[in-house]
Amino acid sequence: MLIHPTLDQLHSLGLHGMAKAFNDLAANDEAAGLRHADWLALLLEREAVHRQDKRLGARLRHARLRHHAVPEDIDYRAHRGLDRGLLATLVKGDWIDAHDNLVITGPTGVGKSWLACALGHKACRDNRSVLYVRVPKLFDDLALAHGDGTAGRRLKGLGAADLLILDDWGLEPLGAQARHDLLEILEDRYGRRSTIVTSQLPVADWHGVIGEATYADAILDRLIHNAHRLDLSGDSLRRSAPQSKA
Repeated sequence: MLIHPTLDQLHSLGLHGMAKAFNDLAANDEAAGLRHADWLALLLEREAVHRQDKRLGARLRHARLRHHAVPEDIDYRAHRGLDRGLLATLVKGDWIDAHDNLVITGPTGVGKSWLACALGHKACRDNRSVLYVRVPKLFDDLALAHGDGTAGRRLKGLGAADLLILDDWGLEPLGAQARHDLLEILEDRYGRRSTIVTSQLPVADWHGVIGEATYADAILDRLIHNAHRLDLSGDSLRRSAPQSKA
């Protein structure tokens, strides 16, 4: 068997997963007994897995998730009011197809950001585009973008993600420009994309954080009325296990 020319041709065609599988099979004495159809099936399977992994890696790099979190690692033993049935439904991702939102509230340390990132990771695995941002940094970045003329491009990118994660919402009152930007983001996404918001504040306090009644009504209408809710409680998980799963 002419191994090296075949490998070179596979690589030249961009079939890198197939090339690795071909090399592995060629070095395996037991593979000599396989039929040609079995060889081809194995090569195609490895190429498909290679391409899927490559796409997932690209989606995760774009998402820039704060935590390396996956749904399989969620800890249901901690007493924090986690609705297991609702979370199982959220992991399936149908709510993203329906362009619903998700609000996760609770005190610091109960795993809000971790859970949001776990759902974001699952969305990436489901071939959806995801983007994670911390709200305080987002508004700082947008303020600079308005100064250098790139705000439109930045807002367009925020509107394009299938799932946008807005983490640490409500840490400080919004200024006029931040209120306007948030409304633009949510208006662009309303009925078209899904958004996760995490906050230490209960939803009842959000109106005051936004700070202007007309804007507050418009923002909350676009964010809350079609939102699923995870209201967590309990002590910080960080106190007992600094690197624990959430």
